[in-house]
Amino acid sequence: MQGLHLTADLYGCRCAMSWLTEATALGAFCVQAVEAAGLQAVDQQFHTFPATALGPGGVTATVLLAESHLCVHTWPEQRAVTLDVYVCNFGADHSDKAHALLAALLQRFDATQVQQHQLLRGTPPGG
Repeated sequence: MQGLHLTADLYGCRCAMSWLTEATALGAFCVQAVEAAGLQAVDQQFHTFPATALGPGGVTATVLLAESHLCVHTWPEQRAVTLDVYVCNFGADHSDKAHALLAALLQRFDATQVQQHQLLRGTPPGG
């Protein structure tokens, strides 16, 4: 059950607005990035939220991985994105692949500010 959970909060994303508003394009990129990182997508769900008075609706893109998951949430009205990459390291260490996937996403959104966090999960108490 041990794994690596990477998160990133992105602000001031300089990417094309379509990456923040179009679920189909963002979803296809996510699946491609998962495969390029050497991870295995087993299911996916992409959803565009309706526009509000503040602007176009954002997107949630989720890719279920054999190793765990990738989630991307966009806020186009703020040009912000949150990223969540989690890999279980059962049977093999997928940490480098998780970092590669996060790096591809960071490059795609081209944020002016990024807050990243890393959490090692599943370490038994006292272990």
